[in-house]
Amino acid sequence: MEYRELGRTGLIVSRLCFGGLTIGPLQSNRPLAEGVAVIQAALDAGVNFIDTAELYRTYPYIREAITGVNEDVVIASKSYAYTYDGMRSSVENACRELQRGYIDIFLLHEQSSRMTLKGHADALHYLADAKRQGLVRAIGVSTHTVDVVRAAALIEEIDVIHPIINLKGIGITDGTAEDMLAAIQLATDCGKGIYTMKALGGGHLNHMANQAFAWVLAQNGITSVAVGMQTIDEVMLNTAIFSGQVPDSSLWDKVAKAPRRLLVEDWCAGCGQCALHCPMGAMTVNGGKAIPDPKRCVLCGYCGAYCPEFCLKIV
Repeated sequence: MEYRELGRTGLIVSRLCFGGLTIGPLQSNRPLAEGVAVIQAALDAGVNFIDTAELYRTYPYIREAITGVNEDVVIASKSYAYTYDGMRSSVENACRELQRGYIDIFLLHEQSSRMTLKGHADALHYLADAKRQGLVRAIGVSTHTVDVVRAAALIEEIDVIHPIINLKGIGITDGTAEDMLAAIQLATDCGKGIYTMKALGGGHLNHMANQAFAWVLAQNGITSVAVGMQTIDEVMLNTAIFSGQVPDSSLWDKVAKAPRRLLVEDWCAGCGQCALHCPMGAMTVNGGKAIPDPKRCVLCGYCGAYCPEFCLKIV
């Protein structure tokens, strides 16, 4: 496994980052022991970087998995909090749940425009104070937009940017892959550390995974790539690819060809909360039931967090 410094943070991270969303309740909802085993398999294979968020509810998995190797693992988390006290509560909760004295990287979660960045000024202020206090080692922002990457590149307090990028531009809400790469280059030139998400476009590029991973790893300025992994087979496949090895063909058959989709259960009441909160605008309500647009959905599972009837699942 190759390791690089993430921008100017001083944090040395593996090029493959374990995306913590997929093992938790918003997606595969693994039993604790199974989810812990998946993370530990990644750590054993050389991954030292884990991405999660308050929304994902995966802190218990990570806490158990890093027991004994706590200080050797770089953890990034995120929160939607926009007030000073709200962000303080999020950081303190992360430290408590992970049983750590600090969080390596804490990000403003899913910023959609430079205006939302301005609306989170108080939360950013707290993160700057937390960094001075040693509770946070680096401050970041995650986004699906070119606009936010460009704006964040010019904000002094922000050390790390976590944007969506893949060779087809799937999930970028305000431009193309080329537009996002230009914004990433600007951010890199400004000294920001870049680790990306959705290299496989939420599963849309699984049929060309090797090419998709090779493409994103070849782009200038990208230090690490967060990839969601639900099983040990997925870990073995992805760590082999990111280590420059040729994966066993049986792994390709079991992992890369496995279809995934957003399931809407029959008891959906059509309340519209999923459509209201979907970052991709991929959900509509028709005939009293939520309907996903498979061309726009990136299988993030965020909609499930807002469903009062618990009827949305990634399967």
